[in-house]
Amino acid sequence: MASITQTRNHSGHKGGHSHHHHHHDNVYLTSQNKNDAGVRITRLGLYSNLGMAIAKGVGGYAFNSKAMIADAIHSVTDLASDVLTLATLSFSLRPPTDKFPTGFGKIESLGSLGVSSMLLFGGLWMGYGSLLTLYGHFFLDPASAAEMMSHAHGHSHSHGHDHASAAPSLHAAWLAAGTVAIKEWLYHATMNVARERKSSVLASNAVHHRIDSLTGIVTLAVILGANLMESAAWLDPVGGLLISLMVVKAGAENTMAALFELADKSIDDEVKASVREQAQKGFVDISEGHDIELRDISGVKSGQNYLVDLEVAVPSAWTIEDVREVEEKTRTRVGSKVRGVRRVRVRFVPKEVAAGPKFDEFIPGDVSPKSSPEPEGEDDNHNGHGDHHKSK
Repeated sequence: MASITQTRNHSGHKGGHSHHHHHHDNVYLTSQNKNDAGVRITRLGLYSNLGMAIAKGVGGYAFNSKAMIADAIHSVTDLASDVLTLATLSFSLRPPTDKFPTGFGKIESLGSLGVSSMLLFGGLWMGYGSLLTLYGHFFLDPASAAEMMSHAHGHSHSHGHDHASAAPSLHAAWLAAGTVAIKEWLYHATMNVARERKSSVLASNAVHHRIDSLTGIVTLAVILGANLMESAAWLDPVGGLLISLMVVKAGAENTMAALFELADKSIDDEVKASVREQAQKGFVDISEGHDIELRDISGVKSGQNYLVDLEVAVPSAWTIEDVREVEEKTRTRVGSKVRGVRRVRVRFVPKEVAAGPKFDEFIPGDVSPKSSPEPEGEDDNHNGHGDHHKSK
C-alpha cells in the first residue's frame, strides 16, 4: 500500500471567509517552520488575540463596560478554535489502531463541542446581563435596579446602582482604541503575506482580524457615546447586547458543526469537488483514463481529517493487479493533493454494469422477527414446544 504523503496544498479550499471557526484552516498555526512568514504572522495573531481577550475582560470589569466584556468573549471565539487545534493536533493525527480503526479525529470534534457550547452559553449570559441592565435603566427606580443587579450577579456591588447603570469609564475608550489599532495592523500585515503567497487561508485569517477590528469600533463608539451624551448610559449595555448576539451566533454555528461531525455528516461539496478533480487527473496517468470512471464520492470529517470513500468503475476483464495499481495511485494522488485527507478507500465495480442504487452496500435496516432468524437453540425450543402442543 502506498504511503500517503503529508504535503498539503490549497486545492481543496478556495477563498471566502466564514465565521464558522470549526472549519477554519490552521495550516500555518500548526506548521513547525517558524521561519516562514505565514507561520510567524499567524502565531503573532494568536498571541495578540490571547493578550487582548485578557486585557478587554479585565478592563471591561474594571471600567464598568458591558460592551468591552462582551467584546472580550467575542475575542475568545476567535481564539478558541486555534487553541483547540494546537491542543488536539497530536491526538487527531495519530495513526489508527485496532481499538480506534478510524483514527482519533473525533477527539477534536468532542473538544470543539465543549468549547463552542461554553461560548454559546457565555454569550447568552452576557446578553441576559445587558438586558437586565437595560430593563433596570428604563423601567425601574434606582433602588430597585440596584437590588435586581445585586441578585443577578450573586453579590452586592459597593457602588450600588451607579456601578450597574452608570456610563463606563472613559479609560475603557483608550483600551478599545488600542485593540482596534492592533487588529488593523494585523489585518494589513496578514493580508500582505496572503497576497504574496496567493494564500486563501491567510486571507481568511486577515478578514478575521478585520472583523475583530470592526467589533472594537462598535465597543469604542458605545463607550464614547455613553460618556459624551447626557443620559446615554444605556448605550453601553446595548453595545454589549449586540456583541453578545455575535458571540451566540458563532457559538451556535460551531456547536452545530461539532454535532454534525460527531453524527458523521458527509464531507462538504467543496472537498468532494477537489477529490474528484485529483482522482480524475490520476486516472489520466493510468491508461489515459479511458477505461476508468469515478462514479461516487462520499466520506466524513473527523476533526482535521477527511475519511474518503470512492466508487470506481473499471472493465470487468481487469485483474486484481490492475485494480490494485489504480487503488494505490489514486490513494497517493488524492492524499497528497487534497489537504486534510487521511484515508482513501476505493470500491471497484464493473464498468459494463449500470450503477447500483446509492448506499447499496448497507444491510437493510428492517430487522423484524420474521426476517431475522432466531438462534438455533431457541428455534429448537420453540419447535419442541410447538410439537408438544400439537401432540396434545
